[in-house]
Amino acid sequence: MSAPDFWDDNEKAQKIISQLNLAKETYSTIHALEEGVADIEVALELYDESEDADILAEAEGQVAQVQADLDAYEMKLLLSGPHDANNAILEIHPGAGGTESQDWGSMLLRMYQRWADKQGFKVTVLDYQDGEEAGIKSVTLEIEGHNAYGYLKSEKGVHRLVRISPFDSNSRRHTSFASVEVTPMLDDTIEIDINPDDLRIDTYRASGAGGQHINKTSSAIRITHIPTGIVTQSQSQRSQFQNRDLAMAMLKAKLYQLEEENKAKELAALKGEQKDIAWGSQIRSYVFHPYAMVKDHRTSYEVGNTGAVMDGDLNGFIDAYLKWQMGDSVS
Repeated sequence: MSAPDFWDDNEKAQKIISQLNLAKETYSTIHALEEGVADIEVALELYDESEDADILAEAEGQVAQVQADLDAYEMKLLLSGPHDANNAILEIHPGAGGTESQDWGSMLLRMYQRWADKQGFKVTVLDYQDGEEAGIKSVTLEIEGHNAYGYLKSEKGVHRLVRISPFDSNSRRHTSFASVEVTPMLDDTIEIDINPDDLRIDTYRASGAGGQHINKTSSAIRITHIPTGIVTQSQSQRSQFQNRDLAMAMLKAKLYQLEEENKAKELAALKGEQKDIAWGSQIRSYVFHPYAMVKDHRTSYEVGNTGAVMDGDLNGFIDAYLKWQMGDSVS
């Protein structure tokens, strides 16, 4: 960084600065853990001499804090995939069921926005389609932050809600479904060849919150990749050209991920593995009635505090998924 030509290539310089900041963060984390352990040792020595209950309580609090910090650091170490460090594109699509499912989709949107805020990540709404009476028809978010995709890849699949419906005058119990798609935002180093003849590009007027230009011009773009049926759309930018570029970037990311998933299936078949790699399967149930529980069906991790989960407390589920993915046993 001290080289006189360091800023000649701005993109390269920014990457080096990012690497430096990550190295500093790693050093600070390990140093803080070491200091925490040293403080605990001092507190225990004092307790051995005095048997003061207050000192013991303080040491127990320090142990809990160091354990929490260590768990967070271990979770970062599990993020070793080729695109885990990338930003994430997260889409929510309510299932059949009209208002019920669309309201569930909006609840998931709030949950992920709150989770991202707690991580210090930036959230940009790329596309938003209002529900007919409540909730959403679909939403696409870009979540920017280090390891955003690595964390959120655990959320891909179908999410199931069981609750007493606020839209049912008879207060009956309803089950709703919504699918969550997560793809990494790719950089320019990965090339995906797309035949222009395979694309259908449509323009439409944006909906939802988005500034003064919303609904005045048909600036939103929808791209359909005809061979695969993959659809991406963007309305977050002011011009058709910007929205088209963003929708194309999302399409490339989805096509790349589709190719990677197909390779994984072929490799599993060659190895004779019976491992379930059904990417769109139901992954988690959120039960509000007749009891309170959120359970992940892949890892069997579950919690009873549904309110905390809906407020974005997802790291327990993410940590359990990352360990499960690595083949570790999770209680």
